[in-house]
Amino acid sequence: MLSRAALSSSRTLVPALGALGSRQKHSLPDLPYDYGALEPHINAQIMQLHHSKHHATYVNNLNVLEERYREALEKGDVTTQVALQPGLKFNGGGHINHSIFWTNLSPKGGGEPKGELLEAIKRDFGSFDKFKEKLTTVSVGVQGSGWGWLGFNKEQGRLQIAACFNQDPLEGTTGLIPLLGIDVWEHAYYLQYKNVRPDYLKAIWNVINWENVTERYMACKK
Repeated sequence: MLSRAALSSSRTLVPALGALGSRQKHSLPDLPYDYGALEPHINAQIMQLHHSKHHATYVNNLNVLEERYREALEKGDVTTQVALQPGLKFNGGGHINHSIFWTNLSPKGGGEPKGELLEAIKRDFGSFDKFKEKLTTVSVGVQGSGWGWLGFNKEQGRLQIAACFNQDPLEGTTGLIPLLGIDVWEHAYYLQYKNVRPDYLKAIWNVINWENVTERYMACKK
């Protein structure tokens, strides 16, 4: 089951400014499976580098930037506060996005969702196959680096597909609540799939953790 903490962490970029002085530092979350568990679809070398190097760098940078932001806040240094915003967005987004991504994957994944999520997908996209095709197309089409997302529009009560560039967090950028994210940065697939992003996207559907995506969907409907 997805923990309450895991859900809440995916929906905030940085703490409220008044809490920066007393907050705990961000930490790299453990994977819920071994690095080689998603093979042959995503190999162990990619998973190890992606998690222990790339995600860890976002976490470390975010902690440094938040400390610098706290110091600037205490000094009333608005210029520095503004200058730090892009780094906070990039590294904070990287931490948020990857924390979701790892739980969206599972060695027991693949297939189709069930229950209310499947019904919502059919309602909003026509069928599961049409949804899968649309999210794949959007993800393939991201220019440079970024993410393809399935999100929930709480105001309209429906599912939506969106693309975000770089490490822009879905909710902070579009207002959509993230349910399923597909990382299309080259570091997510290049060692195995080279520059053929469509092959990576075809493979990743075999390890999508629909139980996790469903839990996120049911939680954001409350």
